[in-house]
Amino acid sequence: MKKLLFSVVFICVAQFSFAQDAAFKGDMKKFMELSGQMSTFELLTKDIVDNIPDAKKADFQKELKTSLNGLMDKMADMYMTEFTHADVKEFIKFYETPAGKKLSSKTNVLFEKGQAIGQEWGMGLQGIMMKYME
Repeated sequence: MKKLLFSVVFICVAQFSFAQDAAFKGDMKKFMELSGQMSTFELLTKDIVDNIPDAKKADFQKELKTSLNGLMDKMADMYMTEFTHADVKEFIKFYETPAGKKLSSKTNVLFEKGQAIGQEWGMGLQGIMMKYME
């Protein structure tokens, strides 16, 4: 009887834990979407999509979306090792505010501008490196 009771309790705890993990992961993905991370990955892959022949583009985009979803799953798992579910709920609250929505809407613009600034810095760094490599 004790084994049966233990088994039932174990199964209930495991299911509760799984439900909590699923909720945590769901919230993590929601945060990643609200924060603009998915749109950044879509921006990064835009040039790749543009290089695919039109006749094959729709099929490629389906596979790309599946691949991005897998990436987001792995990214969510990674974030879940660094933040608590309570943290993520707070992040979501922020991204649902007007300021959070504005920040998220600027993700692609900030990425593109930041990329240009980084390239300019990198070119300047090459000059500094050459000075010391002679």
